[in-house]
Amino acid sequence: MKLFYSDVFELPLPGGHRFPMSKYTLLRERIAERLVGRGAELVLPPAATDRQILLVHSREYLDRVKYGGLSQLEQRRIGFPWSLKMVERSRRSTGATIAAAKAALSDGVAFNLAGGTHHAFADRGQGYCVFNDACVAARVLQSEGLIERAMVVDCDVHQGNGTASIVDGDDSIFTFSIQCESNFPFRKTNGDLDINLPVGTGDERYLTAISQGVQQALTEFEPDIVFYLAGADPYEGDRLGKLAVSKSGLRRRDEWLFRRCFDAKLPVAVSMAGGYANDVGDIVDIHFATVESALDRKLRHSDRPSSSTSTK
Repeated sequence: MKLFYSDVFELPLPGGHRFPMSKYTLLRERIAERLVGRGAELVLPPAATDRQILLVHSREYLDRVKYGGLSQLEQRRIGFPWSLKMVERSRRSTGATIAAAKAALSDGVAFNLAGGTHHAFADRGQGYCVFNDACVAARVLQSEGLIERAMVVDCDVHQGNGTASIVDGDDSIFTFSIQCESNFPFRKTNGDLDINLPVGTGDERYLTAISQGVQQALTEFEPDIVFYLAGADPYEGDRLGKLAVSKSGLRRRDEWLFRRCFDAKLPVAVSMAGGYANDVGDIVDIHFATVESALDRKLRHSDRPSSSTSTK
């Protein structure tokens, strides 16, 4: 199972910045220690090209990002100060989702160990999101004739407003987002299917809502690939989440989704999306469990006898 990482491309942040950038390196290191010998493969991704990014984003916005033309207001909305390293990191993270999507088509599942940048619009960034990696990857696969239809299953606690805006009117990409209603963004952009949960929602209600939502989405739309934004921020200890889902509840979410997709022979490209617990170790625990759940499901699935093999 391929896992594409971009943490080695530094995104320099000022001291005291609230974004937990260290989670990416800590996650990669834990995977290297515990999962590489079990079938996980860590891979550096290529950077997304201008041509690929322009399948989603406007030329004017891309040029402002590339050449340092983002205003102070735009940088505040994104949440990161501009630098050439920020540009390279954003390209690599987007490239990682493109690479993961292509790997998933052949392997069943693959990961971007970052990404999930669903607040990026066609002409602007927002909420720690510069380029919308899932939309770019979906459009790249479509442009290369690898797929026709894609579904985004967005389990970040914040609504994927940029994604919904970008694919509005595009019947080839379906967006399902499940989020805390009273949370950022406070002006939401409705996608194809949105489930808003009240503050304090716990495991059972959360898991029921996800299973019902995904089943409804797959009934209404038959994708060739699923882009899964496996947010860690529904966690009860997340400082920006406002929900009350336990670590075990989030693992059950992941296990259910991977089982559902594998049984339907649906490739899954996973990105990590948000996570803002006070203890960065909690974020790493949640993301690591997502990776481990996918690897376990892939290994179990590969052990199954094929349809042409006798099971007597």
